[in-house]
Amino acid sequence: MKTMNEIIDNLMNKGLIINDGLEVKRLKSGTTNGVLYTLLYNEVPTYVLKIDAPEIITATKDFLVSYNDIGLLPNLLCTDDEKEFIAYTYISGETHFNRGSKIEWMTLLIKELFNKYKKVNKDTPWGRIDGMHRNSWSEFNLSSLESARSNLGDLLPSDDHKRIENLVNKLKLYHDLEEKYYLHGDTGVHNFVYLDNKLTGVIDPSPLIGPKIYDFTYSFCSSPDSLNLSTLFSLFSLWDHHDSFKEERLIDEVLFQLYTRIGICKKVHPHDLNDYMEVWKEWKRYLPSD
Repeated sequence: MKTMNEIIDNLMNKGLIINDGLEVKRLKSGTTNGVLYTLLYNEVPTYVLKIDAPEIITATKDFLVSYNDIGLLPNLLCTDDEKEFIAYTYISGETHFNRGSKIEWMTLLIKELFNKYKKVNKDTPWGRIDGMHRNSWSEFNLSSLESARSNLGDLLPSDDHKRIENLVNKLKLYHDLEEKYYLHGDTGVHNFVYLDNKLTGVIDPSPLIGPKIYDFTYSFCSSPDSLNLSTLFSLFSLWDHHDSFKEERLIDEVLFQLYTRIGICKKVHPHDLNDYMEVWKEWKRYLPSD
């Protein structure tokens, strides 16, 4: 593994950065396993440098290259030959907080990212680019179900778990015919950059081959505010080919995503848990019965 000095020398030797006024500052990495640094010039953040496993660096690089025309994503500066690090442009702002309204930031997200997603060859395996592949999207959902159920434990009554299991079986009817898209794969408020209460960027892809609806429902459920049918339908009307989705299926997809999100919230973002539990009381009425 290269040292930070070696990486900086590497970038300077390639003529990608200069030493004048350069400062390197380590960032808090949040939920990512990688190590993050900001490269500042004259105290102005300019680039982000991420050190991580080669498969993660490669997946990130390929995603940014494939979607290099999308303004919400950072611009790739470089990766090294051994794929030990990646450098890309810094996007000013903060994640999680001071987001403004969900209608506003998700409208931009739908128009400038989700509606521009690319289909992939039908022979491309389902699942994470840098992780385990799946034989079907239903298999991916079953894995998500098991993980969420483990995280949730007895937080929800056993009847809720059973009804969610029924819901996942119901969703198989849709997913057997699902088209495959090249997704960001982690489209939550923790990876959205906001400045002056407006969405300005999307960072930290965890690229995924899956149905396009996944990233939409993931982002919708990634914060507990405005999780209601009115906001959902208003936003989904902006979705390309939204008329091919029945309301019942859209609600089912959100229900499952919300269930998995509460599991993640309990494990990683417990400060939101009470708000999510209040939301769940309203949404669980739409769960299929036995």
